[in-house]
Amino acid sequence: MTKILITGAGGFIGSHLTELCVKQGFETKAFIRYNSKNNWGWLESSEIKNDIEVISGDIRDYDSVLNAVKGCSAVFHLAALIGIPYSYVSPLAYIKTNIEGTYNILQSARELSIENVLITSTSETYGTAQYVPIDERHPMVGQSPYSASKIAADQMAISYFRSFNLPVKIVRPFNTYGPRQSARAVIPTVITQILSGKEKLKLGNLTPTRDLTFVKDTCKGFLEIYKSEKLFGEITNVGMNEEISVGKLVNMISELLHKKIEIETDDQRVRPENSEVERLMCNNGKIKEFTGWHPDYNLISGLQETIEFIKKNIHLYKPEIYNV
Repeated sequence: MTKILITGAGGFIGSHLTELCVKQGFETKAFIRYNSKNNWGWLESSEIKNDIEVISGDIRDYDSVLNAVKGCSAVFHLAALIGIPYSYVSPLAYIKTNIEGTYNILQSARELSIENVLITSTSETYGTAQYVPIDERHPMVGQSPYSASKIAADQMAISYFRSFNLPVKIVRPFNTYGPRQSARAVIPTVITQILSGKEKLKLGNLTPTRDLTFVKDTCKGFLEIYKSEKLFGEITNVGMNEEISVGKLVNMISELLHKKIEIETDDQRVRPENSEVERLMCNNGKIKEFTGWHPDYNLISGLQETIEFIKKNIHLYKPEIYNV
């Protein structure tokens, strides 16, 4: 049985990926950020909670990362700071977590001769689309401190492949959504505001377009890229090759919830003008060519499952507060 380490395992995508790996028969170690409550994030209520080995540590600390990687043959590195608005508040936090954290994984994997290292990127590294659909050769443009930190982490990973022959693969998901996503993201923000009875929603810019992938399909992408022998040293997009504007997305959600709404622009939710990524649309030709990946969800079915989850867990959200 292959033993893998998943960093960021208690988070949104990480918890779903951890569950999928356990169900696929992997012996799974979950790296969780140390906290005094010994809380495992979304894995606390997971049905596979007793089937994983949990390691508490800090991705910014080399010693705890090295100890967590020991005994594994593969690493799925998802631990990161991902909120774009907070990257305007504390850029240094993103440098330490996203860049130094990735270095810690790469160097640990190098020292321990790990066979497969997957580094999680983001479509935000592309910036506003210069052409669509966006393939892996598209230029990278750091339009926020968050995206700049992820570009640097990706380049560090590629340098380890080229300099040390470390078996690195970069997984570049476009916008992932689904159960357990933080309220800082637009889909849970809209759903929780409507479910809490608000008829006038506070939102940011409605014109940008996004390519939205349901979280279970994103996790399938990780596993398919992991299995591929042809994607070492490569960047691989995971997305739907579709785009929808934020405004149309909001209307779609309100129709699924059978609620009429008005939209009020909240200035604190609007990115600085030159920092807003106006358009994202994924070219998923590479992952389809080199793996057996295909999505099981479309936008409607994914939103329906997300809505049902939030309905059952609305007590976990605070829709009256803007979550940076």
